[in-house]
This record gives sequence, structure tokens and C-alpha cells, in this order.
Amino acid sequence: MSAAEQKVAKRIRQASLFLFLRKIRHQLFDEEFQTELAGLFKDSTVGKCPIVPAQIALAIILQAYTGVSDDEAIEAMQMDRRWQLVLDCLDCEQTPFGKGTLVRFRAILIAKGGDLRLVEKTIEIAKKTQGYSERSLRVALDSSPLWGAARVEDTYNLLGHALRKSLEIIAKNMQQETGAIAVQAGAEIVAASSLKKALDLDWDDPRAREQALSTILQALERVESFVESQSDLTSTTAEAAQKSLADAKQIEKQDIERRADGSPKLIRVC
Repeated sequence: MSAAEQKVAKRIRQASLFLFLRKIRHQLFDEEFQTELAGLFKDSTVGKCPIVPAQIALAIILQAYTGVSDDEAIEAMQMDRRWQLVLDCLDCEQTPFGKGTLVRFRAILIAKGGDLRLVEKTIEIAKKTQGYSERSLRVALDSSPLWGAARVEDTYNLLGHALRKSLEIIAKNMQQETGAIAVQAGAEIVAASSLKKALDLDWDDPRAREQALSTILQALERVESFVESQSDLTSTTAEAAQKSLADAKQIEKQDIERRADGSPKLIRVC
């Protein structure tokens, strides 16, 4: 560690996981694992940003261990020097990546089983090096609400992002505000600054989650109908709007199944 890092390390009296991850991060994200992660995200928009996947993956481990929300994780990266020590961004003025990147990255990681690989490899190194309690780490990560809750939240966010993007494309073409276009489409919720806040969802209540899922899928149907009804769009605009809708439909296909009564059920939850 550098001299600055050593000063931070000496001041850490508790939460020794931070020190453990700082010491083993190069071992955890060796060339083989970095290649593996790169393969997971090579077809993702995440790959277009100048961020090493290992850095986001480390943040995901810290988030799971500490049990903080996405917003709190982003704040910790900026305010907590222990997080900065692990993520190699000590005394950074800006976070190394934003909430959108974190949410998107984690969603793809989970969808492709990379989250389990990340946890197991971390625990494997803890056992091998005896640098951290294997049992404590497994209990903390395996039982963390992040893995289950993230699957739910990310599916909603991904659907909402795709729908909003479709409406933004049309709004730009019509030289109107996205909110106004969303009202015309009957999908005001999509234009909200925070889909989670707009849904007013109690993430701990399964019935509330199912209702929220039904709400966003209804918005998908309305946006789809609205886009199809817009005969004045240029071919380029129509194609781009349809592409975002196709992304939403793909997410629906991968993450959701229908019960016998037609109600939606999320199938990516642990």
C-alpha cells in the first residue's frame, strides 16, 4: 500500500473486511477472473464506459456486506475513505462511477450467474489466506438482502429505463418534454425522476412488489401501443423507439413469467 493508504489502514479499527479486500483485490481479480468478467459484459453498454469491471464488482461486495442501498453505496464511495481504499480511488473528488452503472452492472452480473462466482471466489481466498473469517464472510454475503432485492429492483429499473428511453426519443422528435409525452402515452410513472419513488413500493412486501410489477408491465403495454400509433415519426425515430421497446420486451421475457391467472411473477429472485 502507498503511504496514504497505510495511514487510512491504520485508522481502521473495525470492519476489517475493508483491509482484507484491499490486500487481496489483485489476487481476487487475477487475469483469469478479469477476462471472465470482461466476457460477461462485452455485449453490454457497461463496456462502453472507461471503468474496470473489477472496481464495480468490489463495490458490489462492499454493498452486500454493509447492506446499504445503491444511493448509500454511491455516497460511501465519495465520503468514506475505507471504500476509497478498497476501490483504489483514495481522496477522489468524484465517484468512480454512478448509480446507473452500478445498477446495470449488477443486473447483468446476476443474470449471468456472476454474482455467485464473485461471492464464492472471495470466500475461497478468505479460506486459503485465512485473512478473514470464511464463515463470517459466507453468512454475511449469502444472507445479504442485496442479492434478492437487487434482482427485483434492477428488473424494475431496467424496464423503466428502456421505456423512458423510448419516450425520450419520441419527445425529442416532437420537440416536447418527455413528461408530456409520457402523459399522452398513459405512462406517467416512466417519466418520474425515480421509478422506485414513483412506484412507492414497500420492497419487503411481496404483494406490493407484485402490484408494482403489474404497474410497470401495464406501462410497457401502453408505451408500446403509443409508439405504434405515431404515424408521423421519421423512420429513424420509429426504429430507435422500437429498439428500446424490444429491450424492455427482452427483459420481460427473461425475468418474468405468467401464472395460470395471468398475473406476472418475477423469476430471477433468489
